[in-house]
Amino acid sequence: MEEMQSRVQELERRLWGENRGEIRVADGLIKVQVALGNIAGKRERVKTLYKKIEDLVKYLDPQYIDRIAVPDAMKLEFILAEEQYILSQAALLEQLHNLQPYLDSEHIKAVPGHASKLQTMSQIHIKEQDQCEEVTGETKKLLEEYNNMTVLLSKQFVQWDETLSQLEAAKQVKLISE
Repeated sequence: MEEMQSRVQELERRLWGENRGEIRVADGLIKVQVALGNIAGKRERVKTLYKKIEDLVKYLDPQYIDRIAVPDAMKLEFILAEEQYILSQAALLEQLHNLQPYLDSEHIKAVPGHASKLQTMSQIHIKEQDQCEEVTGETKKLLEEYNNMTVLLSKQFVQWDETLSQLEAAKQVKLISE
């Protein structure tokens, strides 16, 4: 195994030299490119292919189909059809531009500094909401008890009224019979 590694290292040293051939590789690539250029210059078909590469790149462009398929008159129609939308968006952009000084104000820039205060206020608000719910629940319970008491008192008054009416009717009958 070690013998094989040493043979590979020897071959690499002979092939690339002592500095592992970084410079020689670049030089070799340049020579290959020049040779390919010379070969291409001598062959008519290769020259024609190089000339058509620009056309191929143009055809491969995703927007090429849009340029061919949609004529300028249609593009104009699209723009005119969206005229109201474009004008409304322009008005909104102008309004935003006019409001820009408010966004750049010191009050807005100071908002991050108030985050801790806002957090504290939020916690207080949550506690107060909980207390409010408790008070609302207790009030509802008291109202239900009040309503029950009122119903019971009404029934009691109705009973007393019936009893009193019966007593009065009995008294009336007694007076008439005497």
